[in-house]
Amino acid sequence: MVGEDDVVIEHPNRDKAASKTTKAIVVLLMLVSAALVTIVTVGGWDTLQGAKPLQIAYILIYLLIAYYIARWRSGMLPVAAALAIVLLIFAAVAGPEWFTRDKEGFTDPTIDEGTLGLLTLILVPVQALLIAFAMQGFSQQWSVEVERHPDGTTRAATA
Repeated sequence: MVGEDDVVIEHPNRDKAASKTTKAIVVLLMLVSAALVTIVTVGGWDTLQGAKPLQIAYILIYLLIAYYIARWRSGMLPVAAALAIVLLIFAAVAGPEWFTRDKEGFTDPTIDEGTLGLLTLILVPVQALLIAFAMQGFSQQWSVEVERHPDGTTRAATA
């Protein structure tokens, strides 16, 4: 009788080049997003009102999700896509507002308003790419498992 300890669990979809590439792109896009939000947050710290906790939370959550996706946790992909949708909307709305700060009475941020506006607008296509690649990764079924027994038999299962 074969013991449970002799069973080897394999994830065949994780070995595919497309899956590895998608995972790398998703992790890279999440790290780039976190870096852009960090730069905008630090550069505009004195001028941001009420958004500071949300931006810090986004940075930390994106870094945490990138870590889990790097470890093949495909359940984080839809979460990443959902958060990217929200961030895309915020960036699309907030980006142009940085350019309108050249009037009298506005506090000057640490980094030039135009640069912060550009970085905020760059978040829009980055988030669109993140959504697309996260959904592609989810459709690649990284969680599919195959049990390999010492006698050569296999049994497919999904996690």
